[in-house]
Amino acid sequence: MKQLLLLLVIISLLGCAHVISKELRDKAYGEPPPSALFKDPDEFKGRIVILGGVIVNSTNTEKGTNIEVLQKPLDYRGRPEDTDTSYGRFIIFSEGYLDTAIYSQGRELTVAGEVMGKKLLPLGEIQYPYPLIESKELHLFEPRYDIPIQFGIGIGIWHAF
Repeated sequence: MKQLLLLLVIISLLGCAHVISKELRDKAYGEPPPSALFKDPDEFKGRIVILGGVIVNSTNTEKGTNIEVLQKPLDYRGRPEDTDTSYGRFIIFSEGYLDTAIYSQGRELTVAGEVMGKKLLPLGEIQYPYPLIESKELHLFEPRYDIPIQFGIGIGIWHAF
C-alpha cells in the first residue's frame, strides 16, 4: 500500500513539472521581466529568457524557422495563460526546419532562448521592433479543448391551462 501511495505521489509531481529543463531555467534565473525586455531588447543581448505565447505566423527560411509569437504570461508549468494580457510580439529563430503546418497560427508554445536583440519588421503600417530570441529549447503544447460543463439548480413552475 505504501508503495502504491509513493508511486501516485511521484506521478502527480511529474505531471506538474515545468516544460523547460532545469538547466535552462537556472540560466534564465533573474531574467528581465517581459516589460523591460520588450521595451529595449538590445539591452539584454546574450541573456537567456523564457517566454511563451500564441503563434501568429511561422516561416521557413534557408537558415531555419522564424516563429512570430504574441507573448502571454506563463503559468507555474510554463504554459501560456489564456488571457488578453500581453507585452507584444516576439520572434523565435529556430535553427533547422520546423513544419509550419504543426507550428501553426493559434498554437501555444514556450521557448527558452538567447536574446539576439531586436528585428524591425512591418506590422500593418508600422515598423515593429520584435525582440529576437534564438531557441535553445522549444515546447509546443497540445491544443486546449474546452468541455462545456454547466452546473446549476433550477426550480421550474409548470402551468397547465
